[in-house]
Amino acid sequence: MRAQIKVFVCCLGCVISFPVYADERRVSTWLHEVKFGVLDHDTGDLWSGFRRERGVDLNLEGIFSPQIKFLGGTVRPALGGSVNTNGDTSKLYSGLRWQYEHASGMFFGIGLGGAIHDGKLHPQHNDRKALGSRVLFHIPIEIGYRLSSKSSLSVYFDHVSNAYLANSNEGMDTLGGRFGYRF
Repeated sequence: MRAQIKVFVCCLGCVISFPVYADERRVSTWLHEVKFGVLDHDTGDLWSGFRRERGVDLNLEGIFSPQIKFLGGTVRPALGGSVNTNGDTSKLYSGLRWQYEHASGMFFGIGLGGAIHDGKLHPQHNDRKALGSRVLFHIPIEIGYRLSSKSSLSVYFDHVSNAYLANSNEGMDTLGGRFGYRF
């Protein structure tokens, strides 16, 4: 697990330091925003209904520049991951993210995509979720405030499950805060 955390921190450092050395016009053509968060892992009493796993998730996400205007907001592709600091389930995810930004600085985003994880598939232990499938649906929701044209703070929720396409489907929710930096 410590190796996963080291890889995550190294990737975070590379993503954050990259724009310092790159031509801003090139960066802005493919990467729109990077978000880093600290999330409560397997939060109870939400969509999944109960908690089995513990710890904190470190979350890193890239939102890319290609966009489609839709219903007053913007749809963009996203790629991210969360590493659990307790050695429980970690995940990588990708999908499409729709975000609406108000002139006041408030924003709301919702998405749909897929995730892969390293957790348990079937009930084996009472301290681990049985997710039923290695590939899951990923549904994120985010509400935040843009502090400046480049930075934001937000409350982030995400849910992963197999939508009852496999025998076990305990699902998992995370909830926490994220900092965003826009290029």
